[in-house]
Amino acid sequence: MPQTIAIQSVNISGLAPLVPGVKRTRTGIHKQPVSAPVVVTLLGLEGDRVGNTKHHGGPDQAVYLYSADDYAWWCTQLGSPCSPGLFGDNLTIDRWWPDPRIGDRLTIGNVTLELTAPRIPCNTLATRIGDPGFVKRFADAGRPGAYARVIHTGVIAAGTTGIVQPSTHPWPTIAELNVLWLRKSRDAAALRAMLAAPVAARYREKLLLWAGSAA
Repeated sequence: MPQTIAIQSVNISGLAPLVPGVKRTRTGIHKQPVSAPVVVTLLGLEGDRVGNTKHHGGPDQAVYLYSADDYAWWCTQLGSPCSPGLFGDNLTIDRWWPDPRIGDRLTIGNVTLELTAPRIPCNTLATRIGDPGFVKRFADAGRPGAYARVIHTGVIAAGTTGIVQPSTHPWPTIAELNVLWLRKSRDAAALRAMLAAPVAARYREKLLLWAGSAA
């Protein structure tokens, strides 16, 4: 039986100061839900902007997904509402399927996304939340969400459903890559397994360096 995932919110943003009134740093993390359908290109959602293109965006990190289930957990932890897009997610889905892995695909209408990597927390996210310690809190929580590349472009809208197509390969899960990355593991076998998967290019570059030092 195919697994279906509900798209609860589609979120985009232009570039804006990270801290209101401070023009030095402009970011695209302030995602807001949109009600109209949005065109999905190979580089992400039309009208959405990325401030730090060194670490974010590009074809392998074109769309960021987070779940309403994870937001509900964070609402309890933070003691405040967590609206869609708070963590910079483009798509807020209702839940994750069991053990999402690199290479799993989600087809929503004529759009197909392929998971490529977990989200690694940064100071921009901590500033957005207003908690200097949030980088560690987010990492420790093990709820990273996932980046995806766009396999098939098209149009997407909130209130629609997607069909999960699990990878036919036993590639590592998003959670496994998240743990390996945060621990900066030099486990040669684990690194080989990660490099065999269709992992995002920025992650692959670092994993190759780690694999070289583990050889």
